[in-house]
Amino acid sequence: MFNSLSEKFQTAFATLRGRGRIGEGEIAAVCDEIRDALIDSDVARTVSDKFVERIQNEARVNLETLKQSTNPSQEIYSIVQRELVRILGGAGRRLKFAKKPPTVIMLAGLQGAGKTSLAGKLAAFLRDSGNTPLLVAADLQRPNAVNQLTVIANGIGVPIYAPELGNGAGNPVKVAKDGIAQARSKFHNVVIIDTAGRLGVDEEMMAQVRSIRDATKPDEILFVVDAMIGQDAIRTAQAFDRGVNFDAIVMTKMDGDAKGGAALSITEETSKPILFISNGERTGDFDYFYPERMASRILGLGDIQTLAEQAKRVVDTDTAKRLKDKFLSGETFTLEDFLQQIQAMQKMGSISKVLGLLPGANRATMKKQLAAIDDDELVRTKAIVQSMTPQERREPKILNGSRRTRIAKGSGRTVTEVNNLVDRFDAAAKMMKQMKNGGAGLPISPQVVKPTAPKKKSRSGNPAKRAQEESR
Repeated sequence: MFNSLSEKFQTAFATLRGRGRIGEGEIAAVCDEIRDALIDSDVARTVSDKFVERIQNEARVNLETLKQSTNPSQEIYSIVQRELVRILGGAGRRLKFAKKPPTVIMLAGLQGAGKTSLAGKLAAFLRDSGNTPLLVAADLQRPNAVNQLTVIANGIGVPIYAPELGNGAGNPVKVAKDGIAQARSKFHNVVIIDTAGRLGVDEEMMAQVRSIRDATKPDEILFVVDAMIGQDAIRTAQAFDRGVNFDAIVMTKMDGDAKGGAALSITEETSKPILFISNGERTGDFDYFYPERMASRILGLGDIQTLAEQAKRVVDTDTAKRLKDKFLSGETFTLEDFLQQIQAMQKMGSISKVLGLLPGANRATMKKQLAAIDDDELVRTKAIVQSMTPQERREPKILNGSRRTRIAKGSGRTVTEVNNLVDRFDAAAKMMKQMKNGGAGLPISPQVVKPTAPKKKSRSGNPAKRAQEESR
């Protein structure tokens, strides 16, 4: 989402680095570039002006230090990073839980913001954090909203309270109140109430949401907003804040191709923090919002911490320990181990999205490489490995021609593709063995290691010497 803004920021700092010493003129020039970059990214004009003004003021206060610094551009860079974190909400915050369960969370927002889908993601997130959530289908207005939430709840294995069919009929206030009573009787510690939205802000919708709020007294009212609607997100948020006084913001569709101005403007304009973000279609594409991590991504520094957390979530402790012990003991890395790695990578989602968290991912060259990544390659590789017998996965050396032909037919791939996979796997296994024996370097995943042909020895130009070499 922030690719364009990130590129422009990096261009501005590259220009600054090339100027050597920095004075007020250089500071003003780079601030103008930053302002233009923010406005081009659909950040509200008032927000971009305040942002640039704070950078200029801090830079002027520290002007003498900047002049004496051996790396003044880095000092400006640090000021911009601090201001980005500030504009995105500072330290951020976390969900407030009630002292006496259940914690009641009410979702509000326009129709089409992804509110019902997000209710399921939030429920799965809380369940995976050790809670026992209950979904309450109180959106009785939108056609099939109750059915949609029921399908989502069944898909993620979270209970749902949905006594009404909806489609314009039923009392949403009663459903919400009875849902909380149901949660108490069944010992659920969190209740997530999905409410009705409209295509636009209207008083009837606000009145209904206020009635549910007053009847249920939620611990958290979360405003769900589509990050793709740009500055309209700010106007809608302000209207909902006046109407129901929500506590925090949840931004959906953060993986879209919008310019990102809403995320950079909404906290500054509403004084309400972004609590969660949703950045994909999968249930797991949902997490707390970390302002410092988002600022790091915008500035092209990547987000290694989020990457590490995602990896930790998809690789269970026992599997990780077994692979570590196996590596340290010198045991052979097998295709069964490789299959487990593929399955873990698939749980993390799109390869390009995962690699996009690495430092420098927003650079033009890296973006081209990420765009060329074929996410289906993991699916094809997995199909080949799963078409092998357990013995073949444990002992790849027994994969003769007839076995490889059978595997190719079973996986719907070609024999050449099977051969390439086995060759790459062998190369990676040898590298891991070399590392265990004291070799340098890092282990490389078998799907990206390409076998290299052995280098041909150079032949001597002296006929007598060449004959002697060939006789050895």
